[in-house]
Amino acid sequence: MSKILDEVLAANAAYVEDFGEKGKLALPPARHFAVLTCMDARLDPAKYAGLAEGDAHVIRNAGGRASDDAIRSLVISYKLLGTNEWFVIHHTDCGMELFTDDVIAGLLDKSLETASIDAQGWHDHGHGPGSVHGHFIKWHTIANLEQSVVEDVERIRSHPLVPKTIPIYGYIYDVRSGRLIEVPAATQAGKAG
Repeated sequence: MSKILDEVLAANAAYVEDFGEKGKLALPPARHFAVLTCMDARLDPAKYAGLAEGDAHVIRNAGGRASDDAIRSLVISYKLLGTNEWFVIHHTDCGMELFTDDVIAGLLDKSLETASIDAQGWHDHGHGPGSVHGHFIKWHTIANLEQSVVEDVERIRSHPLVPKTIPIYGYIYDVRSGRLIEVPAATQAGKAG
C-alpha cells in the first residue's frame, strides 16, 4: 500500500471510533442550501461557511464552474432534496486562471504526465504518448475572476430546469484572508424572482 492510502485508512478508522449519531443524519441537507465551489485543497467549505455534516450540499469541481454536471447536481439538490438557496463561490489565486483551453490541450498532446509552471509558462516534461482528446473538452478556464462568478450565476439562473424562486449568491473566497467577498453583479443576477 502507498503511504497516502495508509494515512487515509488510519484517519478513517479514527473517524469511525467517534462516528456516533452521524449515522442517523437525514438525507436532505438540514440547512437547505447548496454550495458550488472549487476543488482547490486550500478551500474548506465546512469551515468557511460554518457547516457541520448533514448541513448542506457541497458541489466541487475545478474552478467551481457551472458545468452541465454541476447544474445536474444542483437540480437534484433542490428537486429531490429540498435546497432552496445556492452559493457560487470561486476563489483568488485559482489554478484555472493559469492556463487556457489551448494550453492544456497542447500539454496533453505531448504527454499525459504532470506538467510544471514557472515564470516562462507551462512546461511538459513527460515522454509521450500524449493524446489529442484534450482539444475536445471545454476546460472552463477563468480569464477574469469576478466575471467568471457572474457568468456562472447567470448560467445557472437561466437554465430551464432551475426555478426562479431560488436565490443564487455569488462570492469569491480570498485564500489569503479566508474572507468571502460578494460579487454584487452575480448576486444581482441570481436574485429570486
